[in-house]
Amino acid sequence: MGNTKPHADQKYIDALLQNDTAILTEIYQKFAPKVIGYIKKNSGNETQAKDIIQETLIVLYKQAKEKGLKLTCPFDAYFFLLCKRKWINELKKKSNNEVTINEGVVSIDDESARFAEETALFEAKHELFTEMFDQLGKACKELLKATFTIKSMEEVAQKLGQSYGYVRKKKSLCIGQLTQLVQEAPKFNQLKHLL
Repeated sequence: MGNTKPHADQKYIDALLQNDTAILTEIYQKFAPKVIGYIKKNSGNETQAKDIIQETLIVLYKQAKEKGLKLTCPFDAYFFLLCKRKWINELKKKSNNEVTINEGVVSIDDESARFAEETALFEAKHELFTEMFDQLGKACKELLKATFTIKSMEEVAQKLGQSYGYVRKKKSLCIGQLTQLVQEAPKFNQLKHLL
């Protein structure tokens, strides 16, 4: 996410990847109270706020692990903005009415907003992929999962007890089927507009 030098707060992203309990505790102590306060002021309670915080940390972990997330802005503003958006989305799901939000909590800089947009897009793409992957047949899922973890197609073929040629062809067909499912999903068109 950008080629500039990582922010000093990159330590929080690294802590998520390394499951560093001391820094993870620091995240909860330093950043959770603001999120909890915001959610409580906007139709939520502490339990819901803690769920939002946990879900946001999981998204950050996935993004760091899969995309090599490098912060170029303060973690506080970025994390708060992600939690805030996640909460607003929760409120919108639960209500068909307009959602009124108390905005008197914090101002967010442009860099944090850009990062939050990229993270929201990443999360939406990941959800769509997972949803469509689950629609594949058992054989395709098994084959693709094996290719995600084993780099050599020869090893994949051996593990599945199939010929190399069959596994290559089947993988191509499964990826084609997954691509088609993704592109035909209504969410895909919504995501295309965000790109």
